Amino acid sequence: MGTKKQNILTINAGSSSIRLDLFSVNDMDAGFVRLLEASIAGIGQAEAVLTVRQLPEPAQTRTLAIADQTTAIEFLLRWLADTIPTENIAAIGHRFVHGGPTYNKPELVTDELEQELSSFINFDPEHAPAALQLLRALRQQFPDVPHVACFDTAFFHDMPRVAQQLPLPRKYESFGLRRYGFHGLSYAYLLSAFGDHAGETAANGRIIFAHLGSGASLAATRESQPVDTTMGFTPASGIVMSSRSGDLDPGIIGYLHQQTGMSVEEYNHMVNFESGLLGISESSADMYTLLQHEATDVRAAEAINLFVYQVRKSIGALSTTLGGLDSLVFSGGIGERSAPIRTRVCKGLEFLGIKLDEANNARGADLVSAAGSRVGVHVIPTDEAQTITRQVIEILGHHKAQEEHHDGTV
Repeated sequence: MGTKKQNILTINAGSSSIRLDLFSVNDMDAGFVRLLEASIAGIGQAEAVLTVRQLPEPAQTRTLAIADQTTAIEFLLRWLADTIPTENIAAIGHRFVHGGPTYNKPELVTDELEQELSSFINFDPEHAPAALQLLRALRQQFPDVPHVACFDTAFFHDMPRVAQQLPLPRKYESFGLRRYGFHGLSYAYLLSAFGDHAGETAANGRIIFAHLGSGASLAATRESQPVDTTMGFTPASGIVMSSRSGDLDPGIIGYLHQQTGMSVEEYNHMVNFESGLLGISESSADMYTLLQHEATDVRAAEAINLFVYQVRKSIGALSTTLGGLDSLVFSGGIGERSAPIRTRVCKGLEFLGIKLDEANNARGADLVSAAGSRVGVHVIPTDEAQTITRQVIEILGHHKAQEEHHDGTV
């Protein structure tokens, strides 16, 4: 990594948010520690919120007037120049939600790769434009720094073919139509962290990970390999989410077009931004807010009930792909912080061998299953930025090895 440039910056761009983390990297053992985390949330709303935490200090927030992604990126570049000693940045890792049918590992960004990534916008119109815009801006500001693209879909690239196939005419496979799976950077971290937490034997067992946040999905692994997941062709699929619909009857789009004249673009916006918890409750996409109002608002209660029902049903379905269940891991904003949701999800899953320790669950312990539970139930905070950092270190090490090999054989 060199003696001067020793920090890795990770970037995670969403349709209305940008998150970055800065890690200090140890040359000798590729260990790293987080120095700073920052985010801009609510881009395009009346007020965006900048949150900055320079560890170990507490986070600080302030509101910003940021109308769009371009304004957010311009602000971020100025903020980086003023806040971070950018001459120490050794590399920048970028999260890309979709790697298309091609990319199943992190890649060093070249002009050719950037151009190819732009062709994946049709796969991921909600996230890819912002991620690409930020990549271009940072490559321009840091032209001499390696940039690495890390793909959410890569984790599921070798999922069994039966879990990848869509029941459509075979000719459409050439268009890239298949089940990809998402939240892969999160699942890669959780699988590694679970191994550290519970041991290698447990990590190689039959595990269902529940990444429950604004975007929500579940994934099943066995022998540390993905077997199946709830999300498919797009991140709008699977279980109900904050504002995404999850799986729908394919006939709905035709029916709504006939009844209302709804276009494909309007339908896509609806299922991504107007549906899910928000659509059902008609008040909020936030689970904590809905829990506060469920006793007095039947719509909030129904939104929560549907979310819990679909998570529970998915655990049952995924357990059949594993031939049973050894461990259930909750993560994501809801999975990590909402004891009531964990309780409701697990209620009725006793037939799988799940039994909660309600006291441990209420206090948010790492292990929340009861002593007599056949299935271990765990709570592990996810950290996609750590996965990105590990992948950047891996790519830089591989690139350095190639250069040394080339120099030695010329």
